[in-house]
Amino acid sequence: MKIRKAVFPVAGLGTRVLPATKAMPKEMLTIVDKPLIQYVFDEAKEAGIEHFIFVTGRNKVAIEDHFDRMYELDATLEARGKRAELEILARDQPQAGAVSFTRQQAPLGLGHAVWCARDIVGDEPFAVVLPDELVLHSPGCLKQMVEAAQALPDKSNLLAVQEVPADQTHQYGICGVGKRHGGSMFEVAGMVEKPAKGTAPSNFSITGRYILQPDIFRILATQPRGAGGEIQLTDAMIGLSATQNFYGVEFAGERHDCGSKSGFLRANIAYAMARPDLRDGLREEMKKYLGT
Repeated sequence: MKIRKAVFPVAGLGTRVLPATKAMPKEMLTIVDKPLIQYVFDEAKEAGIEHFIFVTGRNKVAIEDHFDRMYELDATLEARGKRAELEILARDQPQAGAVSFTRQQAPLGLGHAVWCARDIVGDEPFAVVLPDELVLHSPGCLKQMVEAAQALPDKSNLLAVQEVPADQTHQYGICGVGKRHGGSMFEVAGMVEKPAKGTAPSNFSITGRYILQPDIFRILATQPRGAGGEIQLTDAMIGLSATQNFYGVEFAGERHDCGSKSGFLRANIAYAMARPDLRDGLREEMKKYLGT
């Protein structure tokens, strides 16, 4: 399976981190010195993605601007001899024509957001990457999934999964565990969105990375609204699993839910501590606060 395209649903309001997201997209909140959206873009690029599809909403123009060239800024940096900064901007710049934007006009859920990208994706398997979930690891989570997909038959779907404490399974989409394929991959034996306490088929949560077949669009087109009155991607995947195989990939790395305030703060610390140029200074500052 060649995975060329990735869909980034970025139309959400970011209500869990208000008031920071009142006027700024949550995807543009910075982890250390890069916005969230740049981290997941880089992860997808590392995985071999060639076409990056953003499903946006109102007040998300900053995301489009971030991936565009700013000639005034380039000229100013050039005039001031700031070569290092110019190299950073050039490194993060997508190739011309590699980025597409489409709008989700109403907040109808993740499944609806993915469906909005149907015509751009076309008839080929694709990845879905949720920008507010970061995975700190090299190689990245999506590259691990793309590599796992190469060993699977055509028409296979993959989910990034991670074990969570049994008393927290009601907060996540959960999948059942079927036949194992090696140490980190298994056949998915059923899925359920936020099961009632004590009813989860396992403690493997479905995280924010998916590789899906284009047949999912046909199901999403008529998918009734589910939990929260929204069109749920999990419900559509359950429907697709009747005719196609799903596999869970236990990824290596540390997951950070940057859509919550505590997760956002933890991610800033984790990513800063992973930077040799910042680690020692941050450690000393943290000691001061921990001491008080």
